[in-house]
Amino acid sequence: METAASNDPKATTMLDADPGTGLGADLDADDVRRIALSLPRTVERELWNIPTFHVEGRMFVTVPDDGTSFAVRCPKYERTELIAAEPEKFWVPPHEANSSWVRARLSALEDEKELSDILLDSWKQAAPADLAESFEH
Repeated sequence: METAASNDPKATTMLDADPGTGLGADLDADDVRRIALSLPRTVERELWNIPTFHVEGRMFVTVPDDGTSFAVRCPKYERTELIAAEPEKFWVPPHEANSSWVRARLSALEDEKELSDILLDSWKQAAPADLAESFEH
């Protein structure tokens, strides 16, 4: 399945989070989808039975497991500091230890702006340089 940046809330329901999870700032996986698809040239694809988001063919966010967290690109040297500073918010599962990705718990985010900033940073890492440089959010 592929969903282009149409902002159609009916595109798929695969990201529905359990409303009983007590997510911080009332953020859920649908917010991840909405913000990710608002970024230029972003498409949604289902890979590994989970939603993934790509810019120009390069993945920049996934919503693994039960939709209460998401994974984004993060250089390893920054990832260590990020996890040390906010371990309740960021972590890396053992099977992703050698990757340049980090997971974030939606319930630990302060607000939608923080979610948007994290997704934008990951998008810029994946987007072609000319696109990333020309985009103002």
